[in-house]
Amino acid sequence: MSVSIKKLSDDVFEVTVAKTSTTTHTVTVTDQESLTDLTDDNATKTQLLEFSFKFLLEREPNTSILSSFDINVISKYFSDYKDEVRRWCDESQNPRTVMSVMTQGTSCIGVDTII
Repeated sequence: MSVSIKKLSDDVFEVTVAKTSTTTHTVTVTDQESLTDLTDDNATKTQLLEFSFKFLLEREPNTSILSSFDINVISKYFSDYKDEVRRWCDESQNPRTVMSVMTQGTSCIGVDTII
């Protein structure tokens, strides 16, 4: 499985998940509402998306993920999302270590970032 992230604008990203079925998702990540509130500015938007899709894919198939959503909507479906983001940020004090933190679980996904 692989996840590709393409920046469409400052706040909008296209995330493609290639698995048995390939899905494409348009996700909004704003500076104040999303990035600052969720990560305390300890991660980039792309890193937050990488973590968020790993989080989602551990809980549901890519075909069940909404095709278009704001990143904050995840916590409405998964009450532990915000706590997991904060834990991830605490563990990865340096945003560049995100991939090592993401691969500590039982499964690993490949993430390709396209800017």
